[in-house]
Amino acid sequence: MRFAGKVAVVTGAASGIGKEIATAFVREGARVVIADLNQQGADAVAHELGGSAHAIGVAMDVTNEAQVEVGMSRAIGHYGRLDVLVSNAGIQTVAPLEDFDFAKWKTLLAIHLDGAFLTTRAALRQMYKQKSGSVVYMGSVHSKEASVLKAPYVTAKHGLIGLAKVVAKEGAAHGVRANVVCPGFVRTPLVDKQIPEQAKELGITEEEVIKKVMLRETVDGEFTTVADVAAAVLFFAGFESNALTGQSLVVSHGWFMQ
Repeated sequence: MRFAGKVAVVTGAASGIGKEIATAFVREGARVVIADLNQQGADAVAHELGGSAHAIGVAMDVTNEAQVEVGMSRAIGHYGRLDVLVSNAGIQTVAPLEDFDFAKWKTLLAIHLDGAFLTTRAALRQMYKQKSGSVVYMGSVHSKEASVLKAPYVTAKHGLIGLAKVVAKEGAAHGVRANVVCPGFVRTPLVDKQIPEQAKELGITEEEVIKKVMLRETVDGEFTTVADVAAAVLFFAGFESNALTGQSLVVSHGWFMQ
């Protein structure tokens, strides 16, 4: 098992992509901290993955500095080390830029960028002590491309690539790597919520949103799966040299090709 004896913290892991990533880590021998705003959901996933010997749930609002510090301290205290941070927590809000509510703009950027910063800062303190570690950020094809109606999301996802590059440069001397996984559209509740919203804003049917907006540029008209994304995260997390750091990997059925 690739991650036997390793400890991973995955934010936003009570459901969707985060849950699949946590599950994949446990399957590969890691002990995992399910960090989520939803404490009950985090605990349920931890129980599903085998309880405290394999996973624990931690309540964490990634925009709250105190909660992040307490949650990360609990994770490290429980398992004694930290080898991987997966910064996955995120939301989506869809609206034209000229009508975009400033409070919603700030909330989205705070979750994606402030959350990545706060969890990274806490993780690096432990990883630097260990002289090893890997940080994986959950980017998006929108880390590379823009789409209408998604100004703060595109902005935030572009920002994560910049953060990863800085962490890669600063962390290299301490044995810490940082990379970004950039999925295409994954059929999660986050994407399901967007379909009727975009249909309304664009004046088209929900089926047209799926076929003509979300999957139009893919090579096969297929959604990326949570398993696809988890596999990419474990690939980055398990690569143990600075040969692969400060990079981004697109997982999108060919929607965006580098």
